[in-house]
Amino acid sequence: MSQSKGSILVVEDEDNLRDALKLNLELEGYSVTCAENGAIALKRVEEEYFDLVILDVMLPEVDGFDVCQGIRLKNIESPILMLSARSGSDDRVTGLKRGADDYLTKPFNLEELLLRIEKLIDKNRKINEQHSVGESFSFGGNTIDFKAQNATNHKGELISLSKKEIMLLKLMIEYRNEVVSREKILQAVWGYQVFPTTRTIDNFILSFRKYFETDPREPRHFHSVRGVGYKFSDE
Repeated sequence: MSQSKGSILVVEDEDNLRDALKLNLELEGYSVTCAENGAIALKRVEEEYFDLVILDVMLPEVDGFDVCQGIRLKNIESPILMLSARSGSDDRVTGLKRGADDYLTKPFNLEELLLRIEKLIDKNRKINEQHSVGESFSFGGNTIDFKAQNATNHKGELISLSKKEIMLLKLMIEYRNEVVSREKILQAVWGYQVFPTTRTIDNFILSFRKYFETDPREPRHFHSVRGVGYKFSDE
């Protein structure tokens, strides 16, 4: 089986359109998950990373604008393409203000939709590309050897690191002094799948403090930012 071109969540209450979108996107090589209302959509984005969310404006109970805003309030950065039968500029502006990346009016041309999807996914992946830090990195008397998958800490102890630990360390160091969202970490380290809990990342951070901090109770390098993500500081 060929590798998926990306994972897409389709949020659409109209059965025929939802099924047609799913079929056509799967034929294009995408992995597709569907949600028929906003509540289900919000649950899906918390459980799994998506390369793109296709979101209908006119949904029952909770409309697409509120769903879009809800996704962004959860610090989920997946691109959002909104679909609407209403062509007024006010709706387009509202969608963009709530956090949408693009807006397409129904009825739409399938080829145009596919092009927009491809461009949104490609753009997001380029933004998320990390800058290489080389084969090793030193901070606070610690040295991490990414290739050998081990580290020497400030006490001179040699520490063997798991593949996931190396991946998470490299990600945080590449974005040093910046807060890295939970979603970005889960996407980069655990991949496109159902995610582990936030507690899993917390346990990794606690291990890093034990390995590398002079005083793990007063960390200088590995920080948790409540409700947002995690940050590595080399200062």
